[in-house]
Amino acid sequence: MSRALIAVTSSVAVAALLGATYYVTTGPKDADKYADCRVGAVAGGGAQIGGAFTLTDETGRVVTDKDVINQPSLLYFGYTFCPDVCPLDNSRNAEAIELLEERGTIVQPVFISVDPDRDTPEVLADFTDNLHPRMLGLTGTPEQVKAASMAYRTFYQKQEPEEGDEEYYLIDHSTFSYLVFPEEGFIEFFRRDLTPDQMADTIQCFMDAK
Repeated sequence: MSRALIAVTSSVAVAALLGATYYVTTGPKDADKYADCRVGAVAGGGAQIGGAFTLTDETGRVVTDKDVINQPSLLYFGYTFCPDVCPLDNSRNAEAIELLEERGTIVQPVFISVDPDRDTPEVLADFTDNLHPRMLGLTGTPEQVKAASMAYRTFYQKQEPEEGDEEYYLIDHSTFSYLVFPEEGFIEFFRRDLTPDQMADTIQCFMDAK
């Protein structure tokens, strides 16, 4: 199966998990201070997305969601051995972060691995350092990674490796990026078809409305 098809399949799967049917917000704008920034809303409300987690960062330090999300952050769940989708998505995220930096707006990019067997802190450090100097890589035990994924209602599933090559395998996974603010939690998620400029403009809108 092609990676593009996997990405589409994964996005459909996670949309079902999220109940993520987008619809135009028609309620009073004063009910949501971010209403002018949204293109729609998550069916059932965004309160379903996000939550506590405990993981290990790329320096080997055990961290919680409170340690990580201590500033506006952009989260992405993927894995470093991903042949194309993850590098492309995180390069887009890094470019959006750089565009925001040029405006004086600081948002932390975060990469959470769904491949704890291969993505050691050292591997994550190499991956994130090549994308953005402030990108933070996180891994953990399989149980910790699963808990973080469930908190953000993401989807991932390891494909069976070919016989005789057990170390090489792909992972189907969702491809959303999540904007999260300290104290407020989940704010918005972004699909992978957005350009860096579109993402930066939308994030700036949320930042201005804080």
